[in-house]
Amino acid sequence: MSMIRDLRAVVRPALRRVPDKSGGGGYGTTRDASVSSAVVDSAVYRDGKRVSELISPAEALRRVRSSGGFAWIGLHEPTEAEFAGIAREFGLHPLAVEDAVHAHQRPKLERYDDTLFTVFKTIHYVEHAELTATSEVVETGEVMCFTGPDFIITVRHGGQGSLRALRHRLEEDDQLLAKGPSAVLHAIADQVVDGYIAVADAVQDDIDEVEIDVFSEPSKGSRRGGDAGRIYQLKREVLEFKRAVTPLMRPMQLLSERPMRLVDPDIQKYFRDVADHLARVHEQVVSFDDLLNSILQANLAQASVAQNEDMRKITSWAAIFAVPTMIAGVYGMNFKYMPELQWKYGYPTVMVVTVVICYAIHRGFKRNGWL
Repeated sequence: MSMIRDLRAVVRPALRRVPDKSGGGGYGTTRDASVSSAVVDSAVYRDGKRVSELISPAEALRRVRSSGGFAWIGLHEPTEAEFAGIAREFGLHPLAVEDAVHAHQRPKLERYDDTLFTVFKTIHYVEHAELTATSEVVETGEVMCFTGPDFIITVRHGGQGSLRALRHRLEEDDQLLAKGPSAVLHAIADQVVDGYIAVADAVQDDIDEVEIDVFSEPSKGSRRGGDAGRIYQLKREVLEFKRAVTPLMRPMQLLSERPMRLVDPDIQKYFRDVADHLARVHEQVVSFDDLLNSILQANLAQASVAQNEDMRKITSWAAIFAVPTMIAGVYGMNFKYMPELQWKYGYPTVMVVTVVICYAIHRGFKRNGWL
């Protein structure tokens, strides 16, 4: 991690001297030297319209406090030093700041004075040509939101969950964005949960594939039942998915049901829809976990049955070969007066009797399903 931060410290100053061609500021402007290198976008919105280009968070706050509106500051993986100045300007609580910088937090909703601190876990489905025992199915990231009366600060960790497209989409909806920071918070929550729905559908396809492998008839030369390693790996990935969805249930319930001074009443109605979608995804993820448990148990049971079938086959063939072994053992004894020893047809008779007995035993085992 220290090497990555050192590399970031070298690369980021160069970003201040070149135009932002990636659209991070949304307007193709040149980064000002006063804008922190962790800031993806920083702007002021008034009456649902963007009234500034990419400016420093401090300047955005000054304009909001003097002329009204709200500021939306977007950051990506800021260091403690990069976030310290912003936290001081906006009066953010140190505990929330520590969580936002170090990440790896559970989804939650906390209130610090006049600021709501919300943590979302983003989920991205990792495409794979074939599911194996080492396949990565889901990739997680984090989005943290500091929501105040006249500002919202978003801190993103991980390579997924970009808010750039969301910002552009909201800038096209003046009426919604005019509701203030809570409208942005709702839009972020809605995008995160919509991502959950898409991932749940993709994971369902993987589970269906594993289920078919376990319960379908095996091809010639292959063993019944799927690979237990694949099932277990998929179960671990579903557990990671569950860790993102389940803790978010309570925050969404609070945002949709409990009146909050920082959440516009009109926006709170929209949170109910997000909470409903989240509840549906939660039910899917829980059912995934239960279904994978059943599939894994069925796979292990099939493996036990296959082992029993192998043992029965080995035992059957051992019983068949015991007949010629016994007869050969009897006639291999060095006695002078053996039955039919001097008889002309003794040898072929013994061989025919041996074959008939072995055939009878084989047919009996075949009829009983042992062979």
